Amino acid sequence: MWSNFFVQQDEEGRIGVVGSGQAGGLGGVKGGRGQRRIHKMSDSQEGKIKLAFFISIVGVTLTVLGMGTEFWVELAQPKNFSGNQTCQMAHYGLWKGCIRTLWVADIDPERTSCGPAELPGESNCTYFKFFTSGENAVIFKKTTNKNLNLASAVVALLSLAMMATGSICIAMSLSKGVSFFLKPASFCFILSGVLVLVSVLIFHQSVLALMSSDHSIPLHHELSWSVACVGAAGAILILGGLLFIILSLPFSPWQKCWPHKNSTT
Repeated sequence: MWSNFFVQQDEEGRIGVVGSGQAGGLGGVKGGRGQRRIHKMSDSQEGKIKLAFFISIVGVTLTVLGMGTEFWVELAQPKNFSGNQTCQMAHYGLWKGCIRTLWVADIDPERTSCGPAELPGESNCTYFKFFTSGENAVIFKKTTNKNLNLASAVVALLSLAMMATGSICIAMSLSKGVSFFLKPASFCFILSGVLVLVSVLIFHQSVLALMSSDHSIPLHHELSWSVACVGAAGAILILGGLLFIILSLPFSPWQKCWPHKNSTT
């Protein structure tokens, strides 16, 4: 009898301990969930992210505009080199080059070289064969360095890929209402801006290699407006990435700091 009574009490005690452990465990889980609650971004922070994203989109637009044009560099012969009423100049970018024939009468009398490319005249444009047969281009008896040209184009394409990745991160951050994706986006935009500037530097080295390949024809060369457009785009992309870093900081002066409440169990 007494043995059955003690066994019964022991079983009830175990049941009570198990029940209290389960309740404590559930309470701990609830408390843990409460502590892990993710704060949604405020309307002001979302507006600042959209503003920084707009700045980055301006950089992306300028990059695409500059990369799609063939006005990265202008190569101009002396305007009286051929001894007739016309002169020739060339301009090219990452993908194709053009040879233009201009009238000497349309050129500024104070200008010694042929150009600029905006003057009316005949134009013959062809895509480079770097990407198909691997052949170098010959411009006014000067030969391009295909390795440098290919490297400049590849780096430019990598920068576009990083811009697309950063834009996807910002779109996810705005759609989910959280700032988790701001740091990956800032990394993508800063890296894309650096790659754009590196592409311009490599392209400039390719122009110098072209000029030094032959000296039989005197040429005047200058970087054109597309390089200025792409260079400005690189600086804007880096600025946009830095803004996203500032917005992702927990104690940023650009965003409100939410008070942290200690959860009590």
